[in-house]
Amino acid sequence: MTIRKRSDNAGRRAAGVIALLLFLLTGCMYPADQRKQNTANPAEYITVAQNAVEQYHTKTGVLPIKNSEETTPLYEKYRIDFKKLQDRGLLSSPPLNSFEAGGPFIYVLVGVETKPQVKLLELTSHQSVGDVQSWVDDYKRKNGGQLPKGGEIAPYMYYVDFAKLGKKAPQVKSVYNRQSFINYIVHESGTVAIDYAPDIMLYVKAKGGADKLPANMDLRELLVSESFFVPGHSFPYKWSGDQPVPYMPGT
Repeated sequence: MTIRKRSDNAGRRAAGVIALLLFLLTGCMYPADQRKQNTANPAEYITVAQNAVEQYHTKTGVLPIKNSEETTPLYEKYRIDFKKLQDRGLLSSPPLNSFEAGGPFIYVLVGVETKPQVKLLELTSHQSVGDVQSWVDDYKRKNGGQLPKGGEIAPYMYYVDFAKLGKKAPQVKSVYNRQSFINYIVHESGTVAIDYAPDIMLYVKAKGGADKLPANMDLRELLVSESFFVPGHSFPYKWSGDQPVPYMPGT
């Protein structure tokens, strides 16, 4: 009887140790920083970064940005250099949701000539365009320069036909509307971009209609001014008829 009780106690202790180990291992898989990164409002991090950028600008007269090429798209051009902010003691580390910290966003500046503001470029959709672009380029090489054109949405602008590519469209949610997946468009030149027309339309309606907007406005500005995010891999948009329409600059 004594032996059986000792055996039962040992079994319970062993089970307790296993449960504790599983708990600790689970905690290691989901550290506090990562949990915070996934649940914190982006505004919390943006506010801290904005304050650091403004202090840096005041002290140095320049912006803490990385070098870029002339051909870098507008909303990807002014990427924040967190090392410059850290070297000045303005930040102890990059924001937890930043690419530099293993997060899903690249921090960029907009309005650099007037009032620099911190915004986020979301990486999942950004990287998916790179994948689609490589598929389109490969298709073009193998088909005598032809493009995998779907329906035409504007002059020289088409939806990407993924059936022609033999691929499934990436299932990536819009950063502006998490209820819908993004669509991909291709210009006659072969350049792939995200179609932001559905997102722009939501903001146009929220503003009371297109007649409330400045004439000749690049409608992407609505996405930037009314949200935390910039429209990466995008063409400019204008209002035509009753909808936002993409176009290639200079055409």
